[in-house]
Amino acid sequence: MVETGATELPPTPPAHSPLTRAERFVWLTARVLEQRLFAHRFRGAAADPVETALDAYRNEDGGYGHALEPDLRGPLSQPLHTAHALAVLDAVGRCAGQRVERMCRYLTSVSTADGALPAIHPSQRDYPTAPFVTIVDDPPSALLATGPVVGLLHRNEVWHAWLFRATDFCWRAVESLEMSHPYEIEAAVAFLDSAPDRPRAEAAAGRLGRLVREHRLAALDPDDLDAYPVSPGYAPGEHHFPYDFARTPRSLARAWFTDDEMARSLDHLAAQQQEDGGWPVRWRHWAPAPALEPRPLVTIEALRVLSAYGRAIA
Repeated sequence: MVETGATELPPTPPAHSPLTRAERFVWLTARVLEQRLFAHRFRGAAADPVETALDAYRNEDGGYGHALEPDLRGPLSQPLHTAHALAVLDAVGRCAGQRVERMCRYLTSVSTADGALPAIHPSQRDYPTAPFVTIVDDPPSALLATGPVVGLLHRNEVWHAWLFRATDFCWRAVESLEMSHPYEIEAAVAFLDSAPDRPRAEAAAGRLGRLVREHRLAALDPDDLDAYPVSPGYAPGEHHFPYDFARTPRSLARAWFTDDEMARSLDHLAAQQQEDGGWPVRWRHWAPAPALEPRPLVTIEALRVLSAYGRAIA
């Protein structure tokens, strides 16, 4: 007999973990590459499918294009696309062999007179590009583009003729920084964390840490963001936090922040996961696809940082 009294509500399902929520977001929104990368990093999937997905972005010149870095549209190879590809290979333990040799040859071909990388090759002018990206005919060397690549190659013990002059450029650029902005500081840390000369790297990192604190480039109190200026040209609210500079506890930048400052920044990062399971993109949105495509990348990185600091994500 069916009773017609008050309907009893079903029990509330258990809350999903950050990882489970992020996984659903990735399957709903991500490109195949990020889907494969998520599965490898967090679900134990093989590395081969990540490499296969990355191949879709590779060009005959050894570089990478096809909007691998979402703010640069179009098919042509660019240094930032190629740096992104190297980071993917590093993430799956495949940063070696003929593929990387070809990438280094491409990097050599687009280097400036002092052997470093420009942020943007002028060929990008023919394709849609974020309005905050400056394209010039004779672009200067950029620590922003060169530092992460040089650091990654040193970390993986990749030796190529291009690396020697590029390393010298990074040392000069890092040790001469007086005024900077968060993304350039992040690039400097990426170089210093893997530079072979460890005493020199530690000394340079100490000086950069003082610069970051002096110029308030890191928002140390997430509850009082108005106290920290946003760098010129950045989007409103595009703050950077301690975890942006010290992405693992082993980073030289970790010494820049107290335990309390780091803990508060990680609390803030964990709290930024949105209802759809993904983390937000903090930089300026300028078109639908470049606004959506970076979110899975940002989400994977947020999970990686939280996990590196021992925060529960599963």
